[in-house]
Amino acid sequence: MSDAGKRAAAEAAAALVESGMRLGLGTGSTMMFVLDALAARIAADGIDVVGVPTSERTAARARELGIKLAELSDLPSLDLALDGADEVATGSLALIKGLGGALLREKIVVEAARRFVVVADDSKIVTRLGEHAPLPIEVVVFAHPVAARRLAALGLRPQLRMVGGAPYKTDNGNLIYDCRGVDAIDDMAALERSVVDIAGVVETGLFLGRAEQAIIGAGDGVRIMRRDD
Repeated sequence: MSDAGKRAAAEAAAALVESGMRLGLGTGSTMMFVLDALAARIAADGIDVVGVPTSERTAARARELGIKLAELSDLPSLDLALDGADEVATGSLALIKGLGGALLREKIVVEAARRFVVVADDSKIVTRLGEHAPLPIEVVVFAHPVAARRLAALGLRPQLRMVGGAPYKTDNGNLIYDCRGVDAIDDMAALERSVVDIAGVVETGLFLGRAEQAIIGAGDGVRIMRRDD
C-alpha cells in the first residue's frame, strides 16, 4: 500500500483519540504514521494524552514527536490501544502479530486496554490465518531447542528468527520462532492453548477475539472492518 493510504488509515485511527485518554501505542511501520497523526492532533487540537509504548522503537519515535509517555506500572488501565497487524482474518478479526518483534508487550498492552483498534493495509487481510505470514512465538533462550521440537510436534514448522547471522533478540531478551503451517490448523484457540502450555514459551502472536474493529487503508481510501464483516 502507498504511504498515502497508510497515512489516511493512521489519521482515521488518530481521530478516535479524545483528550484525556490513556493510550497503548503499538509497533510497526503503520504505527509510525499513527504516531505522526497523533502528534499532529496534539499540535492542532491541543488534546492531552499519554501513551504506553510497546517497543523501544515506538518509544523513541513518540519522544521525538513530543508525545507524553508512561510505564504500564503507572497506567495499568488504558482507554484505547492502537496497533498494526501482520494478518487480519475476515469475519473474526483474528490476528497474527509479531513480525516487528514486539508481540509480548503488544499483547500485554492490549489486555490492559478497554478498546483495541487495528490499523493495517489491505494486503494484510486474509480469509485464514497463516496464508501469508508466519506465526511468531517468543521463547526464552534456555528453552528454545526443546520448545522448537514441541512446536514441530504440534504440526508447525518453526524457524529461529535470525538477523545479521545471529539470533534475533526481542526487547525482553528472548528469541522468536517464526512458524509456518498455521493455515493447515482449524482451531486457533486450541493451537494457542497448546503452544502456551510448552515450557519456555513466553507468548504467541495469535490475537484472538481482542480487536473491536480494523481500520484498513487502501489505494482508494479507508474502510472499517468489524468481526462479523
